[in-house]
Amino acid sequence: MSPSLLLATAIIAIALTFDFINGFHDAANSVATIVSTRVLSPGRAVVWAAFFNFIAAFVFGTGVAQTVGKGLVDLRIVTPYVILGGVVGAIAWDLLTWYWGLPTSSSHALMGGYSGAAIARVAHLKGARHMFDAVLWAGWTKTVISIFVAPLLGMALAYGLMIAVQWVFRRSSPRTMDVYFRKLQLLSAAFLSFEHGRNDAQKTMGVITGVLVTSGYLPAFKVPLWVILSAHAAIGLGTMSGGWRIVRTMGTRLTKLKPRGGFCAETGGAISILVATAVNQPVSTTHVIAGAIAGVGSVQRLKAVRWGLAADIVWAWVFTIPASALVAWLCFEIIRIVVRGI
Repeated sequence: MSPSLLLATAIIAIALTFDFINGFHDAANSVATIVSTRVLSPGRAVVWAAFFNFIAAFVFGTGVAQTVGKGLVDLRIVTPYVILGGVVGAIAWDLLTWYWGLPTSSSHALMGGYSGAAIARVAHLKGARHMFDAVLWAGWTKTVISIFVAPLLGMALAYGLMIAVQWVFRRSSPRTMDVYFRKLQLLSAAFLSFEHGRNDAQKTMGVITGVLVTSGYLPAFKVPLWVILSAHAAIGLGTMSGGWRIVRTMGTRLTKLKPRGGFCAETGGAISILVATAVNQPVSTTHVIAGAIAGVGSVQRLKAVRWGLAADIVWAWVFTIPASALVAWLCFEIIRIVVRGI
C-alpha cells in the first residue's frame, strides 16, 4: 500500500469515527423527547432512531456534503493533513462537551475544525495576515444564517403545532390525548431521526470526498455510493451506542414534556432540518431540537422553560465553532511537527 493511500485510508477511518461519535453525541436529539415522555425505553428508542438514521442513505442527495466539503474552505489549499487536523480537532471537542454533558453541535465542531486547520496551513504558507484567505465567506454567510434561522424555525413550528393540538383536542382529557400521541410520537421520532441522518451524515461524506479529491483518487467532487452508505452506517451505529448525559439535559432538564409536546417538538424540529437540507445547508440537530423543545414548553407558560439552562446551551452553541477551530489549529501544528514539509 502506497503512503498516500495509507494516509487517505487512515483519515477516512478517523472521519467515520467522527461520524460514529456524532451519532453517539447527538443520540439525545433523536431520542430525548421519546424517552422523557416514556413512549419507548432508552434501549428501544436508540434502535428506533438508528434504523431511521441509516435508511436515510437511500434518499439520495449530497448538497449538504458539497457545501461542507468545498463550500466553506478553499479546496485548493486543503491537503489530507488539513482534513486530518480538522477531524481530530472536531472529535476532541465533541468528546469534551459530551463529558461535560453539554448539547453542543457536532456539525459546528466539524465545520469549525475543518476551517481552523485550513486557516493554520494558510498562516504558514502566506503569513498570519493572510490566514483567512482559506475561508470562503460567501459559503459561510449562508451557513451562518441557516445556523441561526433553523433553531428559531424549529421553535416557531413547535409552538404553532402545540397551539393547534391544544385547540383540536380542547374537549379531550389529557389522558385521551396521551393515548393518541404516544402512538403518533413513534412517527415523529422516526421523522426526526430520518432528517437527522440525512443532514448530519452528509457532513462526513463531504469530508471523506474531500480526502479522495485532494489525494488524487477522485477527479472531481462527486460523492461515491460507498461513502454515502458508510457515513450513514457509522452515524446509525453511533446513535445505537447512546449518549445519556445529554439525553438528561435535553429531555428532562430543559422542560417537562408530555407525549403531545414531544410529538410537536420532534415534528417541528424535523421540518426545520428538512428545509435546511433542501437548500443544501448543514445545521445543528442539537440546536434545532433544543429550540423546538423550548417552543413547546413556552406554550404553557414562559417559566416552564428553564431559560438559564437554555442560555448555557446558547453559549455553548456560540463558542463551538471558534473553540473547535482553535483545537484543530493545535492539532494541525502537532501534525506539522511530526510530519515535516506539509
